[in-house]
Amino acid sequence: MLTVKEAAEFLRLHNNFELLTHDYPDGDTLGSAYALCLALRSLGKNARIITTGLPKNFGFLNEGVEEQSFEAETIVSVDVADEKLLGCNADKYRGRIDLCIDHHATNRVEAKNLLVDGSAAANCEIIYHIIQELGVEITRPIANAIYTGISTDTGCFKYSNTTPQTLRLAADIIEIGCDSAYINKLMFDTKSKAKLRLEKEIYENITYCADGRCAIIYTTLDMQAKLGVSSDELEGLASIPRQIEGVSVGITMREKEGGIFKVSVRTNSEVINAADFCAKFGGGGHREASGCTIKGSLEEARQTLIAAVEEAI
Repeated sequence: MLTVKEAAEFLRLHNNFELLTHDYPDGDTLGSAYALCLALRSLGKNARIITTGLPKNFGFLNEGVEEQSFEAETIVSVDVADEKLLGCNADKYRGRIDLCIDHHATNRVEAKNLLVDGSAAANCEIIYHIIQELGVEITRPIANAIYTGISTDTGCFKYSNTTPQTLRLAADIIEIGCDSAYINKLMFDTKSKAKLRLEKEIYENITYCADGRCAIIYTTLDMQAKLGVSSDELEGLASIPRQIEGVSVGITMREKEGGIFKVSVRTNSEVINAADFCAKFGGGGHREASGCTIKGSLEEARQTLIAAVEEAI
């Protein structure tokens, strides 16, 4: 396991980087990739981001980041807990990752070098310290990328993973001049009409189990098509179940192509350890926020989760 200093030295000694994000990229994996990409380029190195897509609300991260053409030599994954989470890029990069930087204690990436800090609220916290170790000036675009990752992975600093260190780091980033108000509005206070229609349908179809202590919501491909909701707009739905009074386990099911559901679990770890719960289905993550995938129809997957929750509670 590398230290931050050793990871920085590895980056300093190598060049021609491809930076990998996880499938269905969120603010932390994208923020990590863009911040590190900009930092490496400021050192005169070649770097590009490999992602399965850039949701439109994260488009500001790409402003001014020009395309580079080079032959990749060094593969770095950021905020990727398992190689299968690379999605359509998994086969291409399996066994080729030179450095994995992550904050999931359940990390399973088989990288040549590994830096995992499970105490970090967001992977961007680790990236921030690496950039400092590299001696790179944190410009506004770098600050915006880091702030995006930290704010989204902490629910705008509401979640229990927020630490004093997280807040101090965010204060430093804001002092540098990141566009925190703009990012907060974009990430937390802006929704399309289509997403509002989707949320209405989600609220109307909530399933409760375990004497009301667990709430399960879902989205299907048919719902997306009917309501005109893009995949980009499905981020953030996992916060809905945890807002319900008396609910300590919130589960979000998202149908994907191929007859599978991507499952996100948010919980009070005193009731259920989310990482242990998801590990039963081949997933993992953090004690209070984890994910997995389940095959089957909506009803089959839902009944499987209900049985597992009631057994765990």
